[in-house]
Amino acid sequence: MDLDFTNRVALVVGGTGFIGSAAADRLRAEGATVVVASRSAGEDDGRVALDASDEDSVRRAIATVLERHGRIDALVVTAAPPAQTLDPARSSDPEQILKAVDGKALAFLRVANAATPSMREAGFGRIVVISGQNAYFTGSITASVRNASTILIAKNLADELAGTGVAVNVVNPGLVTTTPDTTVAPGRGGESSPEQIADLIAFLASPRSVVSGESISVAHRVLGSTLL
Repeated sequence: MDLDFTNRVALVVGGTGFIGSAAADRLRAEGATVVVASRSAGEDDGRVALDASDEDSVRRAIATVLERHGRIDALVVTAAPPAQTLDPARSSDPEQILKAVDGKALAFLRVANAATPSMREAGFGRIVVISGQNAYFTGSITASVRNASTILIAKNLADELAGTGVAVNVVNPGLVTTTPDTTVAPGRGGESSPEQIADLIAFLASPRSVVSGESISVAHRVLGSTLL
């Protein structure tokens, strides 16, 4: 299937990371002009510097992309501190929870808020954010809240943008590994590779997709649970 990315510009925030780099590669392979944004980006390599915790940095980065390319057709946000950086002993610590929500959910919101005006004006846009299946589990308030907050923000944005041509969706991986196991244990989600996640991102970010307001799990969604 041709995903119709020719002459489309895709901004991948966190595009040097484990999932982000796979997403950037997949979008390039589909014919998109891909702009990678990260904190460590160098202007000489076509990337843009973007610190999603800083609204001024976000605004400058979006303005730079629009100045260079005139448009942003797809926004993919994969930037967030890895789950392994969360201290399990502080899972109910309000300070850690606030920092985690700011680093993931609010970081996404800052970038989306900066990018959507140009998408609204163009009458077209696709926004995809990576959350995670930790949103479905108890056991770590920090992990649950930061992922659930991301999903709720994305759904609210999708509803605000309904009818404008701009779609917003969430992709929820379980364990991400280069060699995913095909078996799924009870009470756990399926494993997926960055490339498998990138395949789903590419579809949702493409003009071929009219899906919006969805939170979609990659691989199997928690074995033994249901949500109607």
